[in-house]
Amino acid sequence: MHGFAAQAVRPAAAEWDEREETPWPVIQEAARIGLYGFESLADMYGDPSGLSLQIANEELFWGDAGIGMALFGTSLAVAGIFASGTPDQFTEWVPQCYGDKDDPKVAAFCVSEPQAGSDVSAMTTKARYDEARDEWVLSGQKAWITNGGIAEVHVVVASVDPQAALATFEVSRPTVGAQALGIARAAYEYALEYAGEREAFGRPIIENQSIAFALADLRTEIESVRLLIRQAAWMARNDRTFDAAQGSMSKLRAGELAVAATEKAVQILGGAGYSREHPVERMYRDAKIYTIFEGTSEIQRPVIARAISGRHIR
Repeated sequence: MHGFAAQAVRPAAAEWDEREETPWPVIQEAARIGLYGFESLADMYGDPSGLSLQIANEELFWGDAGIGMALFGTSLAVAGIFASGTPDQFTEWVPQCYGDKDDPKVAAFCVSEPQAGSDVSAMTTKARYDEARDEWVLSGQKAWITNGGIAEVHVVVASVDPQAALATFEVSRPTVGAQALGIARAAYEYALEYAGEREAFGRPIIENQSIAFALADLRTEIESVRLLIRQAAWMARNDRTFDAAQGSMSKLRAGELAVAATEKAVQILGGAGYSREHPVERMYRDAKIYTIFEGTSEIQRPVIARAISGRHIR
């Protein structure tokens, strides 16, 4: 995965960011070599350590978060089917989420609404079974849906079972944390290299304590957050209870680290960091969503507080 991220994703990142389009050629290449598809995801999910999916996400999002989300956004819809679907539904619908190597598809998981984001209980979208037509009828509105409109399969959470969305988020939070970690690591590595080459007052700026210590702190945080993510991933894969909301912990810490690391990288580069000549400004934009989607930081904290205290936190 690292080789694909370095050779196929990073070189294409700036172009697709500027075009603001789905990077279908990159998706097609990933499908062609077996990195995108039902079999690839099944292999990752089948890892008894629970770490393969996290490592793949970290490496791919190290390459670029936008392209990474284009490739792994489908997995959230798959997680939704896995969390609340029957085995027959999983077998029928998951392969359709990906298509095949000659004609890859994407899928979407539709939860957020204009007035209901982190508060899943506030959803107004309803599902009603129409006996005369022998089909389910959806009514409502969804917003901010990754792959929405271009997806082959849309998995829609409606008021029949809003808890299904919560179950999906619990399963996916360590993976989302791994994505944020990949962004943080990429920003740190770029800033480290830049600080070693950029000279001011006759010496590389990394020889200044303010720069060196900031980078030391970032590296320390990256290593510690990675361990938290992998602990949560192992617990989820091996049916260990998140007795302290470790899934939420991993997503919270990784998302806030991504924002802090990319902001510090922009600061270290100075005015150059604000320019599209360097990728850290794109990383900075990409990072912020990780304190917002799949449960804001403000939501993660009461989730963790309830888990460790057993009390309702207002």
